[in-house]
Amino acid sequence: MMEKKRLFNIMANAKTDVLKDLAKKITDHHEIVIVKEPSKTLTMVKMREPVKRSLFYIGEVMVSECIVEMKGVKGMAVTMGDDFKKSLYMAIIDCGFNNGVSEMEEITDKLRLLEAKQLKKREKENALHLKTMVNFNTMSGEES
Repeated sequence: MMEKKRLFNIMANAKTDVLKDLAKKITDHHEIVIVKEPSKTLTMVKMREPVKRSLFYIGEVMVSECIVEMKGVKGMAVTMGDDFKKSLYMAIIDCGFNNGVSEMEEITDKLRLLEAKQLKKREKENALHLKTMVNFNTMSGEES
């Protein structure tokens, strides 16, 4: 099984339609009860100060959160923004993960493929950023 941090990292970077298809694999075979409808809320964002390594709150961000339940086991999701459908689909997938439903094997395989695509895209974007970096050399060591 995939660890939760990795699972949510992939899902947070996925498109809503992709998550809808994955969640449908669970909802087609299992009854899901929505415990807490997707809703907006504000949460504080913690940052680590680089010099002293101390934590501080940089500000607030709007998030969408949702809680669902299947067979007495809950699943939840919190994601930045106000995409209620995305948080619902993420909560359903989390609930399937927590229940260990048989569909999770297929869903996990698809998430791994999605992770590989996301990684390639990130590497491509990073390469583009590196091309635009400017290297400033000091002139203190040069002779006139």
